[in-house]
Amino acid sequence: MTGTDRAVLMLRLAAPLQSWGGPSRYNLRETRPEPTKSGVLGLLAAAEGRTREASLTDLVGLQLGVRVDQPGTLLRDYHTSSDYRGLPLLSAKTNAKGQQTRTTPPKYTSVTRRFYLQDAVFVAALRGPRALLKSLEQAVRNPVFPLSLGRRSCPPTGPVSLGLHADNRLEDALQGVAWQAGSHRRRQAKGATVSLEATVEDPAGDQSTVDVPDTYDLKTGTRFGRRTVRHLWIPVPTGRTQQDHPATDTDTTRQPDHDPFALLGW
Repeated sequence: MTGTDRAVLMLRLAAPLQSWGGPSRYNLRETRPEPTKSGVLGLLAAAEGRTREASLTDLVGLQLGVRVDQPGTLLRDYHTSSDYRGLPLLSAKTNAKGQQTRTTPPKYTSVTRRFYLQDAVFVAALRGPRALLKSLEQAVRNPVFPLSLGRRSCPPTGPVSLGLHADNRLEDALQGVAWQAGSHRRRQAKGATVSLEATVEDPAGDQSTVDVPDTYDLKTGTRFGRRTVRHLWIPVPTGRTQQDHPATDTDTTRQPDHDPFALLGW
């Protein structure tokens, strides 16, 4: 396949809450520090209106790169649920009729621990066939199903698509997109560039991650396959110049900027 037949789709993944759990399930729902391939492909499948039973063969073949523009912070949610009628919760066991039985001894409250990333911003790059990515880009702009960042309770803020770009290496594509962090974080930039952590899919990479889905079918469950990745740092312009920096103590013509977010380490 020639370069003209391939392209790179850029996405901005930002929200008050995100959660990229991967294989975690049941009472402990973890999140990884950056978007998983399963989560990103799930967003694209939802945008196209694919059912959970639909094939993912064409999506799995896309190469994924992720840049961490704003890492966010970890949030732990102590989550409880119960039957509003005051009945014991259902167990995983079924009777002869295939109906779920109540817990024995009775259990009235289910407790789960769920983890989220707060105020995180990522840039994702997907490299593959141009025709497929063009269709996906249009779907992201006009999604059939609501888009979410890892879980349904995490809708994205702002436009998700950053457009379809010419074919390029993932790291070069990620370097070509402007810094997407929040304004409070960009104001803290001290120089003309900032180094952002990134992970790119690379057959020659030195690490592997288990986050490639085979299906989203709830009946059969999702099994996750491995992919090889490489970690790197990408320099991105901050848009700041020396003149943008706060005045020094010897400069009495202006007051120093007040940034309350600095107290939080943002």
